[in-house]
Amino acid sequence: MVTITEESDEPVPKASKPKPNKSSSSSKPPPSSTAAATSKTLRSPNPNPFTFWFYFTLIVSIITFFFISFPSLSPQDPKSWFLSLPKSLRHHYSKGRLLKVQVSPNLSPIEVFAVENGAKGNENVVVVHGLGLSSYSFRKVLDSLGSKGVRAVAFDLPGNGFSDKSTAEIDESSNGVFGRLLDVYNLIHEKGIFWAFDQIIETGQIPYEEIQKHVPQRKILKPIGLGPEEIGSILGQIIDTVGLAPVHLVLHDSALSMAGYWVAENSQSVRSLTLIDTLSNPSLPLWLLELPVAREVVLGSNFVYSKLINFCCSKGNDAALDVEAHRVLLKGRGGRRAVVSMGKKLNHSFDIAEWGGLDDLKSVPIQVIWSNNWSDEWSAEGSRVADLLPQAAFVKHSGGRWAQEDAANAVADSIAQFVSSLPPTVRKDVEEPEHTQKVFDELGNSDQHHHHHDHGSHDIHGAGYMEGYGLGSQAW
Repeated sequence: MVTITEESDEPVPKASKPKPNKSSSSSKPPPSSTAAATSKTLRSPNPNPFTFWFYFTLIVSIITFFFISFPSLSPQDPKSWFLSLPKSLRHHYSKGRLLKVQVSPNLSPIEVFAVENGAKGNENVVVVHGLGLSSYSFRKVLDSLGSKGVRAVAFDLPGNGFSDKSTAEIDESSNGVFGRLLDVYNLIHEKGIFWAFDQIIETGQIPYEEIQKHVPQRKILKPIGLGPEEIGSILGQIIDTVGLAPVHLVLHDSALSMAGYWVAENSQSVRSLTLIDTLSNPSLPLWLLELPVAREVVLGSNFVYSKLINFCCSKGNDAALDVEAHRVLLKGRGGRRAVVSMGKKLNHSFDIAEWGGLDDLKSVPIQVIWSNNWSDEWSAEGSRVADLLPQAAFVKHSGGRWAQEDAANAVADSIAQFVSSLPPTVRKDVEEPEHTQKVFDELGNSDQHHHHHDHGSHDIHGAGYMEGYGLGSQAW
């Protein structure tokens, strides 16, 4: 028997060998996508702005920390600071004296450094420098005047040079909230928790005085910030006590706004007045000395400070040692803070025309010495100042506007000629005041015995020229 089967019309697939797994090759992107991915990989990623600011902040913080910490690492005691000064400054200090002046009856006396040149005679010249300078800036002028037979005296304004730059004041405030809580706890622990309440019941008042005794008192150093009135008082004390009146007064730079009204009120003590490149605002940009970091950079580098002086004050002052001396005096022992504090108390509204028109000044001979080599604008300003003072003689010099070390001889010649052109000063030959004679008697004995400062005195006293820095004493 034959069996007939019907086959399907669909073809039967043939068995084939298994193909290798090509999933890895099949997962590869097409050539176009591969090229795009490659270009994305080669393309640099977008910069992260936070990275730049992080490193910038870090670098600035390190620089700021360095400049702030570096001064604290240097010796701060007076003797070490003095020995670290340039030789020229120490030599200048050895020629002068420290004088005690009383600014206020309620405050302790402050020490002012003064130096003189020339023999005692009929003509006395007193030089008052501008802010940021010192008597050292006029040492060449003093030497030149002394060689011409004129007795010249210059002193450092408080806060400048070798004069006191800070005062010790009592701070009765506690150290923050925790300090106040500690004070209360100590008071309760000593008196009992109901002590204040019992006092109120008995007396009817809160025991403020008893509580105040338990508040810790500490002395803090504050920069000297004297105004024109205090500066005038100091100038008058020096002139009167040393016996210089009447004086030929020389005011430099911002000294006019500090001592101008004292001159008007004490015209009988002023024989003549010389103004050297003077305006109400100081030539030195004090605002720059207030900026953090910038002030450390300026005062921390002799190169930067020299560039600043050449830019704003004196193109001709290129003696590195002199600029270095000005910088270390301004930087050391709180000088920057004191100068900035005094600059804030200047009379910036000082009107030269109004001041020159005062009746008390009409009898005072005036001379204006001005730089004609600084700039055309500065020369025009000098002519304007001279026009506002019709009675003033106008003389030009070829130096800078601050300080005039590059024209010291020319400035001294102008002062000497002006002084000699006036009738000779007639001085009465009288005995010195009793307190002044006593002072100089004590100074004569200080060569053999150590001289102690009398901080309770209200008169001007002399201090040994090295005593202020613990290095001995010597009479003027």
